[in-house]
Amino acid sequence: MKFVIVGYGRVGARTVRILGEEGHDVVVVDNDPARIDRIEGDGFDAVRGGGDDEDVLEEAGIDEADAIGAFTPDLNVNFAACMVGNHYDCRTVLRIDEDYREDIYEKYASDVDEIIYPERLGAAGAKTALLGGDFNVVTELATNLQLTVFEIKDGSPALGSRISDLELPETARIYAHGREREPLTIPLPGTELKAGDEVAVVVETESVDDVRATLLPASS
Repeated sequence: MKFVIVGYGRVGARTVRILGEEGHDVVVVDNDPARIDRIEGDGFDAVRGGGDDEDVLEEAGIDEADAIGAFTPDLNVNFAACMVGNHYDCRTVLRIDEDYREDIYEKYASDVDEIIYPERLGAAGAKTALLGGDFNVVTELATNLQLTVFEIKDGSPALGSRISDLELPETARIYAHGREREPLTIPLPGTELKAGDEVAVVVETESVDDVRATLLPASS
């Protein structure tokens, strides 16, 4: 698939790297000369200019793109980029910054396909886990950090262990715990794990297998 990404800051750069690693065609738009050099140095195609300039987006290939992600800190630029994307029948993803408010969300939500506010993604995932939502998936919180929910099953080496006694990698933290069919809550160190329990773990990607070995039966 082909993507146009507007902005190569923290959010944009991480997104571009992930898309590139998955083999997608990515073109990045940014008006900062230093960032243009960095984009090209990272091995991606770059177009210098404003993300709110239709001519610049056309140069980036918006007419052939499957989607546009507008990830600058400037909401007006992001919205303008997405409106150009709408004109070319692209999927549009709009970033709202840390000043997110419900009224801003409602103002723009109907005009774009998806709104993200990265500063709250981690908190949203944690809240879902704490409220017992359906979070039995691996959710990428950052390029090297995941929130994973594990079910403790019969045969798990963790059965009967207290949460405080688990030998997890240094990069892993248990974020929430819940009994079978009960909502996840903040874990207590002395909680003893039983079959059917679920634990939400924040862990660096490279250590996920070590966490699995600690919490899941050998055949899982």
